[in-house]
Amino acid sequence: MDLNADLGEGFGVWRLGDDEALLDAITSANVACGFHAGDPPTMRRVCAAAAGRGVAVGAQVGYRDLAGFGRRRIEYAFAELRDEILYQIGALEVFCRLAGTSVRYVKPHGALYNAAAVHEPEAAAVVAAVAEYDRRLPVLCLPGSVLAQLATGAGLRVVGEGFADRGYQPNGTLVPRTGPGALVTGVDEVTARAVRMATDRSVVAVDGTEVPCPVDSICLHGDTPGAVEHARAVRAALERAGVPLAPFV
Repeated sequence: MDLNADLGEGFGVWRLGDDEALLDAITSANVACGFHAGDPPTMRRVCAAAAGRGVAVGAQVGYRDLAGFGRRRIEYAFAELRDEILYQIGALEVFCRLAGTSVRYVKPHGALYNAAAVHEPEAAAVVAAVAEYDRRLPVLCLPGSVLAQLATGAGLRVVGEGFADRGYQPNGTLVPRTGPGALVTGVDEVTARAVRMATDRSVVAVDGTEVPCPVDSICLHGDTPGAVEHARAVRAALERAGVPLAPFV
């Protein structure tokens, strides 16, 4: 099982989360590429720190929305969104190369992640960008989503992702952040959910139903309260459960 987290989400003098501590616990880092968060010095710093620890670096691409942290849906023409995703991947690749590594996968962020999970235009733009940039790059996304279906149809590798610190709806999608039960913040609950995803391939939705969750990577958000504690606890619990941890690429 892979354990990933969103990193590099500061901007200028403002920092969000403890990137260094999280890198000691995870196996893959979703690095912000400057559109929803991040800036060149931050991207360079996180790529170097990840490479030094053997952590895989992925491009976390999002809407051009620093003020809204990429959590507001924006209407784009297909070509514009495709090209902005390509721009972000390329920007991160520069700093990966300087650190002796490379972009290993692509994951949408925030509103783009949610839109591409259910809407074909956004999903198609993500797929087109990855296919044009490097068809070998996996796409990290919700299993069974529209993005997963289109990426598979285009011949791209899809890696299913689960969220230990987010609430699920009965249909397997995430509870909107404005809805009740959207965030899971208790370390014991986050840990139990991660182990269940890894061993039983399922998650309990907000209404108590059991939802299939066939994933190969588990995400912990760097901006969730207690993120570092969660990551350390989840890693320890997975190891106790006999689940090997390694990047999926």
